[in-house]
Amino acid sequence: MRPIPPDLVIEGSARIGDTPIFGPLRLVMPAGRWTCLLGPSGVGKTTLLRLLAGVDDVTDFTGTITASDGLALPGRMALMAQGDLLMPWLDVLGNVTLGARLRGAPRDKERALAMLERVGLADHARKTPDALSGGQRQRVALARTLMEDRPIVLLDEPFSALDARTRAQMQDLSAEHLLGRTVLMVTHDPAEAARLGDAIHILSETGLTDFAPPRGGPPRPVDDTETLAAQGRLLALLRAPA
Repeated sequence: MRPIPPDLVIEGSARIGDTPIFGPLRLVMPAGRWTCLLGPSGVGKTTLLRLLAGVDDVTDFTGTITASDGLALPGRMALMAQGDLLMPWLDVLGNVTLGARLRGAPRDKERALAMLERVGLADHARKTPDALSGGQRQRVALARTLMEDRPIVLLDEPFSALDARTRAQMQDLSAEHLLGRTVLMVTHDPAEAARLGDAIHILSETGLTDFAPPRGGPPRPVDDTETLAAQGRLLALLRAPA
């Protein structure tokens, strides 16, 4: 039985040394929904995501990170970082099944090969990362994240290296595979947020601004009129002076 995902809440402020990164703020990520976080570079989007993942060793965070079910977060999250973080000595199949290897669990090669088929890389399973393009490496990282099958998924610019057609395909795949999960996606792309966000927030130097998503659940059609309008409004907000 698949674990029920919780609401997540991060509340507080962060700094590195004497330099403020963000906050004070309160971000709620509804259970089983996609939360999209946009904003200019340097305002702390990736820092916030890394704090949630528990992999930030340099930021001084003052506040709380809680799940609505009261359970600890470690072991329940999958993280796809900005960099693909592929192991250069492993082939594509080995990278996709890395999580199981690190846990000392059996590798489900059949499922991994099926996942590689879904991301269009079935013919590349035995290649090492140095033989792949940037977009192919990002799809391997996505396949590895989806393989983890966690109730909480953190995505940092997961489709940024992909061409427009492949990006839409991978968005559709991710929305299908992560249905019912609690997802936080950091992105710079208003179109991506408009397609995938159940909740959309813009992080700036002054805090969080909520943005009403288009109607309908993700993934919304790329040519949907309301989705395109939301994309335009998001872009205008991102371009506005701070």
